[in-house]
Parts: sequence; C-alpha cells; structure tokens
Amino acid sequence: MGSDSDLPVMKQAAEMLEQFGVGYELDIVSAHRTPEKLFEFSSNAHKRGIQVIIAGAGGAAHLPGMVAAISPLPVIGVPIKSSNSIDGWDSVLSILQMPGGVPVATVALNGAKNAGILAAQIISVMDEDLRVKIIQYKEELKAQVIAKARNL
Repeated sequence: MGSDSDLPVMKQAAEMLEQFGVGYELDIVSAHRTPEKLFEFSSNAHKRGIQVIIAGAGGAAHLPGMVAAISPLPVIGVPIKSSNSIDGWDSVLSILQMPGGVPVATVALNGAKNAGILAAQIISVMDEDLRVKIIQYKEELKAQVIAKARNL
C-alpha cells in the first residue's frame, strides 16, 4: 500500500488471504516517496516466491501501475478513496487506465476484499487444495443468499 492510511481498506485483502490459508506480506511502498524501495520490491518479488501483487493506493494512485511496469507478476490494483481524493475517481482512473502492455487488474473503489479473493483465485490455478477452498467459499456465499431469500 502507498501509505499507512490505506491499511483499513487493505486489511480486507489480508483477511481474505488468511481465510484461504494463503501467505502474504503487508508493507508500505510509496511510488512517490520511496521510489528506490518500489523498484527493489517490484523487480525482486517474483524471486522471493511471491505469485501475485495487490497494490492499493489513493489520490494519483501510481503504485499499482509502477509495480506492474517493473514486475513480471500479475498486479491487482485497489483504488482507495483517500483524504486528498476526488471522490475516489482519481484513484479508480489512475489504476484502470493503464497503457497497452502494462496491465493492472482493477477492483472496485476500496474493494480490497475482492482483490484478496482474486489473488487467491489466480494462485489456485496451480494449487488444487486452494481451489477447493475457493469453491467451498463460493458455495457458502450461495447458501447465504438462499437462506436470506427464504427469510423474506
């Protein structure tokens, strides 16, 4: 995440990864204030066994795109409505409107929960046990909706 003020949102991704039993790192890497750390992290993450990067940022939200420009890994961007944000649209558009050749999967504004699920789904392509957990999770979602419909 670009700042510690992003933690309340980004914590939701961590919670989903924990639910699926997926290990993760949580760190602050600012595209503007710590460019050297950004470059080191992005260029070496795959060498350390990281499989997917979730990058959350508010305002100009350059972090996900810069990570994607450097890293060979899939990057999921989480636009965050920050205190200096233009209702969050600046963050959404900064992450969503990437140039050809530098893709960033983008979730909804403050959508870190979905970023965690998507990261787990990407990893599950090569991890059958994780895929089973995701299928169970989706079955639980289905059961919750059916139960709520019955209670109407």
